[in-house]
Amino acid sequence: MTDNLAHLLIDHPFEEGRDLLCTIDGTVTAGRAREMARVTASELLAAGLEPGHGVAVRLPTGPELVTTMVGIWLAGGVFVPINDRAPEAEVQHVLESIRPVAVVGEHGVEILEDPARHDDTVAFVTWTSGTTGPPKAILQTHGGYLELLDRVLAPLRGRSAAATSDREPSPNLVPVSVALNAGIYNVCFGLRAGAAVVLMPRFTTRDFSELVHRYQVRSTVLPPAAMVMLTEDATVTDLAPLRFVRSITAPLSPLAARRFMDRFGVIVLNSYGQAEVGEVIGWTAADARDHPDKLGAAGRPHPGVDIKMVGEDSMPVADGRVGELLVRPPRMAAGYAGGASLDDRVDAEGFVRTGDHARVDPEGFVWIEGRTSDLINRGGNKVFPEQVEEVLRLAPGIKEAAVVAWPDERLGEVPVAVVVGDVDEAVLIALCREHLAPYKIPVAFHRLSALPRNEVGKLLRRQLMEELLPLAAIEIRD
Repeated sequence: MTDNLAHLLIDHPFEEGRDLLCTIDGTVTAGRAREMARVTASELLAAGLEPGHGVAVRLPTGPELVTTMVGIWLAGGVFVPINDRAPEAEVQHVLESIRPVAVVGEHGVEILEDPARHDDTVAFVTWTSGTTGPPKAILQTHGGYLELLDRVLAPLRGRSAAATSDREPSPNLVPVSVALNAGIYNVCFGLRAGAAVVLMPRFTTRDFSELVHRYQVRSTVLPPAAMVMLTEDATVTDLAPLRFVRSITAPLSPLAARRFMDRFGVIVLNSYGQAEVGEVIGWTAADARDHPDKLGAAGRPHPGVDIKMVGEDSMPVADGRVGELLVRPPRMAAGYAGGASLDDRVDAEGFVRTGDHARVDPEGFVWIEGRTSDLINRGGNKVFPEQVEEVLRLAPGIKEAAVVAWPDERLGEVPVAVVVGDVDEAVLIALCREHLAPYKIPVAFHRLSALPRNEVGKLLRRQLMEELLPLAAIEIRD
């Protein structure tokens, strides 16, 4: 059982009467949660579940979703989450891709025919973000995920067990859907740390503030978009006793981090990872105290993680230079559903290509410069969209900004900006000239009412380009 994620709930020494799974509406004790998981496991086994069968679950985020997930693991199945707000076309795509033995919904269990069989080490299926192409199903294993949890927990457990034995760990507030990898990870992270888990079916600034106060949450995670929402909500005046927020799911703007920290006095800890390799780079509280000047860095590699930067020739670049980031974690996902592996992304030394460009400073902090696929090659000059977007966000009146590569007959590609907000184009141009090299300045600006993003706030550049394509006659400045 210790090699199965079900151990995090079933065998962990939580006292039976301890409030363990909490929401804005109430709590479920550890004893009751274990009972619910065991009932689910019994029902699935009685329905014909065999080891390696997938079970699709379409429930709102809450205690029942968590105990159903654990019950599936307890029965030897594979948890296949489906967002309860997903359109039917997306639901059918999941079912056709994974071929589960059953679907668990609010109206009970539906048994399906001709289920696929996965290796019995597989714990659950998660999906790539879909920011640069169609989402792919990733097979996460029990052993790999347990290693990931301990990899990240190790540097956070700065004090000895004796020093903390009289103090329960802070409840782990999970502000994202448990249908997402980030949600599953943070539920498991809380249980692995021996903490109660606070769940949010939907993120709202009011509920987040209320839950922080009610459960005395000292540390939590937030997507960058949620930090911006909290910063801009004048009704949220205090987040005490919150001390640390770990940024998850999408790149964190240093500007957004600074505004959040200045508003609430909360230290923001950045991180970096991918669903296939887990979190590989991050901050500790000690780093945050000792290196406030490093705000915006992803952090330093976690214990057991090796990294290197390579150029277009796949050779290592000089220290401090920008190159593609390659990582070698102790464990990684088993591969993709359908039999595809990660081998085409792994070099001869076992390093995984991340598709992100980065650099390492003299103190070992990693700075992510941008996605390789998003890089704009303007006549041989390289432009990372994120750098330009950060400058555009400095303009009063700009709520969101994105920069994409626009085809150009003479230069190949040029940067075009899309902004949400009310500001004169001349102001934006002047701001860019002040902070950017001339070749990085967008050649045109376009306004939209909102930018396309996925559920956790990642910009969908491919979809944004599709929205801009009808603007074939866009006016380009020299």
